[in-house]
Amino acid sequence: MALTKNDIVTRVNDLGFTQKKSAEVVESLLEIIKRCLAEGEDLLVSGFGKFCVKTKRPRRGRNPATGEDLILDQRRVVTFKCSGKLRDKIN
Repeated sequence: MALTKNDIVTRVNDLGFTQKKSAEVVESLLEIIKRCLAEGEDLLVSGFGKFCVKTKRPRRGRNPATGEDLILDQRRVVTFKCSGKLRDKIN
C-alpha cells in the first residue's frame, strides 16, 4: 500500500502540530518541490536523494490502436536517484 499525502499529514500531526498546521506544512513543502522542478532546477535532499529534470528528445512512436507511425514531441521528465544512505537503509 502506498503512503498518501493524508498519511504524511497524520505523521506530521503526531509530532505535535495541529491537523490544520500539519496539512499546511505538507502542502507548502510539496508546492516548493513542484515549483523548483517546474523551473527546471534539480532538487537535492541530503540523506534521501536527488530529483532531476531531464529533457527527452523527440522520438518516433507508434499509435497502438492504428499502427500509425508518429513523432512524439520533446518533453521534460523528472528522475530520482536515491542517496547511498537511503539505499543502505532499504537494503
